[in-house]
Amino acid sequence: MLFYGNPTGNAAVHAAIQRGDIGFIDTPKQRNHRPPGVRWCADNGCFGNGFDPDQWWAWLEANAGDPLCAFATAPDVVGDARATLHRSLPWLPRIRDLGYRAAFVAQDGSERRADAPPWPILDVLFIGGTTAWKLGAHARKLVAEAHARGKHVHMGRVNTAKRYRYAHAIGCHSCDGTALTFGPDRNLPIILGATRRAHDQPALFDLKESDT
Repeated sequence: MLFYGNPTGNAAVHAAIQRGDIGFIDTPKQRNHRPPGVRWCADNGCFGNGFDPDQWWAWLEANAGDPLCAFATAPDVVGDARATLHRSLPWLPRIRDLGYRAAFVAQDGSERRADAPPWPILDVLFIGGTTAWKLGAHARKLVAEAHARGKHVHMGRVNTAKRYRYAHAIGCHSCDGTALTFGPDRNLPIILGATRRAHDQPALFDLKESDT
């Protein structure tokens, strides 16, 4: 399972990204320059910093066609499945038209039939939502459904080895977090160690909430 992070000027993290041990997560407002030739994903910048759709779309257009980009994430509303669905639906086909794999962020309530992920027009299921929801049974069921539909699964806000193991255990293919932004020297060995251990064991789909 590939972890996407940000080097924030740290030489060791930058080297790990250049080697391909981890990926680079980028946003329209990110201050750190993405190195050329690295695996990366395009986040939308909705979490915490406000969202400017014109800036975001111009940025996606400028970066379109890069085969090293794993996916581009449609705009979302944290913790609100219905609002996210309303916000994302117009953008998912447009993201695909630019040549990106389109990621839809599942939120609290995405388990409801009326607010379910729009499976036919997404390529990546991004597990977002509140911490309680993303670690609960509803999110796990959506991951299993994504697998059944042949979709890539990504989890956001993965900042500890325990959370990394959980994301891998329920079947996520990739994840991201800020662990390497705020504590790179301490957290890089933890992330790399979790990555190596995950490669040595298969993902599970019957993990219980008590295991998180």
